[in-house]
Amino acid sequence: MAEHRSMQRGALLDAARSLLSEGGTEALTFPALAERTGLARSSVYEYFKSRAAVVEELCAVDFPVWAAEIEAAMEAAPTPEAKVEAYVRSQLELVGDRRHRAVVAISAGELDAGAREKIRAAHGGLVAMIVEALEALGGPEPRLAAMLLQGVVDAAARRMELGAAEDPAVITSTAVAMALRGICGQAGAPGACGGSDPGADGSSRGAAAGSRDSGLR
Repeated sequence: MAEHRSMQRGALLDAARSLLSEGGTEALTFPALAERTGLARSSVYEYFKSRAAVVEELCAVDFPVWAAEIEAAMEAAPTPEAKVEAYVRSQLELVGDRRHRAVVAISAGELDAGAREKIRAAHGGLVAMIVEALEALGGPEPRLAAMLLQGVVDAAARRMELGAAEDPAVITSTAVAMALRGICGQAGAPGACGGSDPGADGSSRGAAAGSRDSGLR
């Protein structure tokens, strides 16, 4: 019985991801969840009391998985500048991932205070991951800089979600350039960040140099 309920709950969450990805928060309704899963509408209420409860569950289940992928990309980067690039690039590469698209749709929706607090806490954990790299770069107010950097990432993700005219690779490379140049300028020293400059393929020359240097040590 417990296994059956767990499977049904998982099916409802999977249906919720699909609905959010396809139509945003307006598409996430209990009748739609019932139709997607073959359950009676009254049965859906046995698992979730409200749409906000579905949202909170999705955040609890999906956001840590998404954040772990970003953290892994950052850990593989050899320098603070490369970590900043990995933070931006890995998030934007996940825009096509259904879990990420669901989180974007959730964040844009009109939800109750409890659900919004869950989202704020999840995003706060994401921002905390980049603070250490920003501290290593020597700029002032690294936590504020981290929050503003996440704003750049969120704006780029929304532009991709809206189907902007620009190629997603162009949006990504532009966001990386804004992140690196803004942070290096904030550090205030000529040549800060090792003169990182995103190349034509969107990758940072400074990051690549850091990779080469680390291989020689």
